[in-house]
Amino acid sequence: MTTSSSPSPSSSLLVRAPVPEDYAGWKPLWDGYNAFYEREGPTALPEEITRVTWQRFFDAYEPVHALVAERDGRLVGLTHYLFHRSTTRIEPNCYLQDLFTLPSERGRGVGRQLIEGVYAHVKRVGAHRVYWQTHVTNTAGRMLYDKMASHDGFIVYGTLV
Repeated sequence: MTTSSSPSPSSSLLVRAPVPEDYAGWKPLWDGYNAFYEREGPTALPEEITRVTWQRFFDAYEPVHALVAERDGRLVGLTHYLFHRSTTRIEPNCYLQDLFTLPSERGRGVGRQLIEGVYAHVKRVGAHRVYWQTHVTNTAGRMLYDKMASHDGFIVYGTLV
């Protein structure tokens, strides 16, 4: 039996862009995010998607970006976001696609700081709008999101074609 202790409240959190050497720390977070949305086992994403997603973060021509949260040398959270054009504004919109923190880090400000990191990048590039979606059952996430943004009331539809 193993036990784990909670990180001390005094340990500092660093939100930063990932570097290629972060893959080993990022991958378990990515897997945890996907498991949260029931993409594991027989419904897991193909490894090629994971590989290409990771490579996109380091390609200057890709509109896909990432931030990681690091505490005491360990990655404890991630966010992925992308910029895209819109027919209703000149500057790009930012879609915050993925946000995940280790369960042991929830309620410690990691998600908030990751979102704030996205906000800072959005401002630096001259954009103004960040939006995201989550599942209605994500009550813990929604408690944070309700503090950081407004629910626009839209219902998301999708299908594979």
